[in-house]
Amino acid sequence: MIDTNTTESVTVPTLNVQQIILKLQDAIDFVNRRVINREEIIEQIFCALLTGEHALIQSRTGVGKSLMVEQVFRMFDGARYFKVQASKEQQPDTYFGALDIEELRKGVLHHNTHGSLVESEFGFIDEIFDANDYTLRALLSLLNERELILGVQHVPSTVHTVIAATNYLRITDITEALLDRFAYQSVAWPDKDPYVQYRISQQYLRHGGKAVAPPFTIDYRNLAEVRSICHGTSELVSIDISSDVAYFANLVIRYYEELRNRSLEQQGESIGAGDYYISPRKQMKAFDLLRAIAFMHGRTSVQYDDVSRLYILFTTVGVDEERNLWNKACSALSHQFTATNAFDQLATLLQFKDLLTHLKQHPEDLGKPLGQIEGIPVKRSVLEWARETLGFADANFENNRRLITEYLNQYQPATQEIRELKESLQRDARILFGGSDAGGRPLL
Repeated sequence: MIDTNTTESVTVPTLNVQQIILKLQDAIDFVNRRVINREEIIEQIFCALLTGEHALIQSRTGVGKSLMVEQVFRMFDGARYFKVQASKEQQPDTYFGALDIEELRKGVLHHNTHGSLVESEFGFIDEIFDANDYTLRALLSLLNERELILGVQHVPSTVHTVIAATNYLRITDITEALLDRFAYQSVAWPDKDPYVQYRISQQYLRHGGKAVAPPFTIDYRNLAEVRSICHGTSELVSIDISSDVAYFANLVIRYYEELRNRSLEQQGESIGAGDYYISPRKQMKAFDLLRAIAFMHGRTSVQYDDVSRLYILFTTVGVDEERNLWNKACSALSHQFTATNAFDQLATLLQFKDLLTHLKQHPEDLGKPLGQIEGIPVKRSVLEWARETLGFADANFENNRRLITEYLNQYQPATQEIRELKESLQRDARILFGGSDAGGRPLL
């Protein structure tokens, strides 16, 4: 379990980790009771809050998007909230504050950001694609860099999470970039089940379709600290992601991307600019979510099983076809790696990568005994193999070169993914030792 012994801070209340986990879980339960049949979207929104990301909800009109967003944000105390209904006539000052008249007289466009989205922790933009492209372009840096960059004005922003809603998608170069800023996306389908509609009607009769004051709130400063935990920057709590888990997560993401593109081809959609693409920026956000998943389970390390939950980030929640493809990518690789012992091979080769990295950073160690290198577990298995197979243990540049390259040569990968990793390490080893052996021949 996570250590709850924390020190007092002048800006952040003492963080009782187990208490904040329970309060977050209770908050999710409360919103689920108020907003019927939206469990997955609500979970996704809370994931966005934990990781400090933005969320986009697409649906037909009248399905309760505004109620859901309002009820979620009411669970937190001490955060400023900005809300706007987008329209094509709006200019950036709707979001960033009115222009300063005195500065305008000097010919300088300068927004007074007080009370605007720039100085708010939470934001809700309804019908975001009704905004014009000029306004949407101005939002890009605010959402991503948390900074207002408009002309010569650069203002740091306090934005934590913005939730946007839309009845339709409008795809242009600008909106495609905007969509990438909304890491979490979902579709809220209208509810047709009679029992679900009955439950919704009961909530409406009781509360009139409006958000209500919750029985408790969570201090926003605690949420901000949880975000730093998920980003790996907290001084209070550290959640570890091992190299092998991170590598496996990237493999699943890559395979899912392949499956999505294969599905598009089978549907007869055009190949080229319209291919499904996961940006490196979004792929890196997976590790923040993995920490969030571990945090909510009270763990200080991420597990292989947590990777399956990344569908919350990489699929459009509510679109079953995408969810099924993610499940296929994750389960296929997991079963293959388990059946072939590839998980152990992955961990061993990544430790070997650590050895090569150390030698690259400390070339003076290339001719020294590898057994003297601290903190590299794989060196033991390499040295044992060398004694049994090569019959030498003397440390010099040539013997270390031979030891490392022949160890990789004899390694038998269990899967294609492990083979690709092995080949990458072989290339690293060739570069490390100069690319050829003493006779000028390629090492491998």
